Amino acid sequence: MKIPDSVKSHAATNMNILKNKSEKLSLLYRNCFLSTLDSAVSPCEDNTYFVLTGDIPAMWLRDSSAQVNHYLPLCNDPEMAQIIRGVILRQFKMIMIDPYANAFNKEPNGKGMSEDLPKNNPWVWERKYETDSLCYPIRLLYRYCKISGDDSIVKNQFPDVMRTILNLWKTEQNHMGKSSYRFFRNTDIYDDTIHNNGMGAPVSYTGMTWSGFRPSDDGCTYGYYIPSNMFAAVTLGYAAEMLDGTPLATEALNLKWQIENGIKKHGIIHHKDYGDIYAYETDGNGNYVLMDDANIPSLISAPYLGFVSSDDWVYQNTRRFLLSSDNPFYYEGKYAKGIGSPHTETGHIWHLALSMQGLTSNNRQEKLDIIRMLESTDADTLFMHEGFDCNNPHNFTRPWFTWSNSLFCEFIEKCIEEDLF
Repeated sequence: MKIPDSVKSHAATNMNILKNKSEKLSLLYRNCFLSTLDSAVSPCEDNTYFVLTGDIPAMWLRDSSAQVNHYLPLCNDPEMAQIIRGVILRQFKMIMIDPYANAFNKEPNGKGMSEDLPKNNPWVWERKYETDSLCYPIRLLYRYCKISGDDSIVKNQFPDVMRTILNLWKTEQNHMGKSSYRFFRNTDIYDDTIHNNGMGAPVSYTGMTWSGFRPSDDGCTYGYYIPSNMFAAVTLGYAAEMLDGTPLATEALNLKWQIENGIKKHGIIHHKDYGDIYAYETDGNGNYVLMDDANIPSLISAPYLGFVSSDDWVYQNTRRFLLSSDNPFYYEGKYAKGIGSPHTETGHIWHLALSMQGLTSNNRQEKLDIIRMLESTDADTLFMHEGFDCNNPHNFTRPWFTWSNSLFCEFIEKCIEEDLF
């Protein structure tokens, strides 16, 4: 599709700044900044916009929000605002079709994971329920309204969408007793389905809301996925602000309070070496997982999400744990060190994780080191990828993964604002 002039101009301005440090970094930034509009966005007949996740021909609620997030500062341009508005309206249409689904088709053609049970709506590519899929569109709307001044979606479509989300999140506070959601996939990959008759491991009430899958699309070990509950609490605050003075706003704030209390009571674990740290997942029965995954929301992304400040002591304890060999998915190699994912091979670090580590760092040298790692591990493609071998960056997954490109640009632009170049 046609790229707005404001986007081209913005990219050119930052390229000139980056050239002072590295010609390659400048070209890498340009390609990544333009990649979503250049390769993934297409208009629909209903004046909405469909955003391909990349090399998978479907639109993820999470990915599509993150893929356009770096364009939000340009929403003072009516042409760019129209695109973002169209993406949000498309997301809201999808949520009203099936709020438990994570990915959708452009048309009701039944493509995707059609063998999953229960049978999918023909609009649905995949019905893995991930709490963060409902957080991202709320955040995108909130930021769009703040920058563009356009509150028409808040007045028209958002109340019905938020009612749907609130009903679901409150139901999933009592997953074992009240939820009708089940997921079955005939697969040999353990984390690609939900066990225990499609319900997942037993959980008890905590105030938090349950999730079947992580943002990696891997199944949760324990259903209270802490990073998504952090994100839900933040976006409930956004929703309450946008719907100020309505019963929905009051309901959102009440749920926000319940989730935050649940995190404080059940989501913080005392570690013998690191002190109090956030668990990755828990079940309300005393079981928990200590780790982090590159996909966002993650524990390391908590300040980026707006849940805590980057100097919060529990977060700093957690960060030290996450960026150590005690995190089973932290790797160090010849070309990079950082967080990977059980979704990819052992020893594969994700560009998403490096960008997020930089975005949440208070240390100038750490940011410069991350820029060097990002620039040197693109496998000479001038794009970011999913996971790459920390000892051989030419061995990587997903050559077309625009979420990673977009987050890289967010990190680079933050570094520009901080005069790192």
